[in-house]
Amino acid sequence: MSNQEQAAQVRDGNGFIAALDQSGGSTPKALAAYGVSPDAYSNDDEMFDLIHDMRSRIVNAPSFTGDKIVGAILFEMTMDRDINGKPSPLYLWEDRRVVPFLKIDKGLMDEADGVQLMKPMDHLDRLLPHAVEKGIFGTKMRSVINAASATGIATNVAQQFEVGKQVIRHGLVPILEPEINIHMADKAQAEEMLRDAILAELNKLGPNEVIMLKLTLPEQENIYQPLIDHPNVMRIVALSGGYTREEANARLARNRGIIASFSRALTEGLSAKQSDADFNATLGTTIDDVFAASVAG
Repeated sequence: MSNQEQAAQVRDGNGFIAALDQSGGSTPKALAAYGVSPDAYSNDDEMFDLIHDMRSRIVNAPSFTGDKIVGAILFEMTMDRDINGKPSPLYLWEDRRVVPFLKIDKGLMDEADGVQLMKPMDHLDRLLPHAVEKGIFGTKMRSVINAASATGIATNVAQQFEVGKQVIRHGLVPILEPEINIHMADKAQAEEMLRDAILAELNKLGPNEVIMLKLTLPEQENIYQPLIDHPNVMRIVALSGGYTREEANARLARNRGIIASFSRALTEGLSAKQSDADFNATLGTTIDDVFAASVAG
């Protein structure tokens, strides 16, 4: 596997990053949206089998290839399972030409100073070498900003960069995701604070410490341009964050140099009850729409 080839695709490839990383907490909701009710499974193992079946169906769809999808973010249990008899990360890259990433956070702490930091991640020294062995290219971790608190946002961003540097030491590229809650009254103000806090941390990095960012689609177009232009940033991707796919795509298209990394918006309209033809057609239309918005900016 060529790391340089994957890096070139992530940095310059046309398309978007698919987020297939629903964790234990969000899996029941994802399955319900897919038309699988809780009475279809009786324990966590069965639940995760069903969500893996859904993800495998998505990955095997004809439209799910590196032509329009730069990468895919996986949940840890997906990384450790097979698709079509091959470890999921290898299948994604070797058979679909999609670069594999791994979600590494363990959820959020309670809110303090307007933000929710990530829970402690003592598992990383075990998980990150395992991810390298499995063929993972990079990682993703999410924290949340709920208020325009300069001190809270600075603390949130500092935590992201601290963990990001740990990821880099293992030879992986971290996607830092300090998500801004789209329902905030002072969202635009928080976005300015976030941009400035990220810039301050970026300017402390060494020349070989390269990161990616996953950010909420902003109120002010192109506010994150200084981050896109920064030499330590490989790429910026956007989360849909609760916007409808139509609204997310419209916002994305107005921001130059940012591509999508949608989860719920990607699977909108998919159902376990669909025939393969209908499923593939629905997903194909979604991928075309998200691709178009990603390359429009």
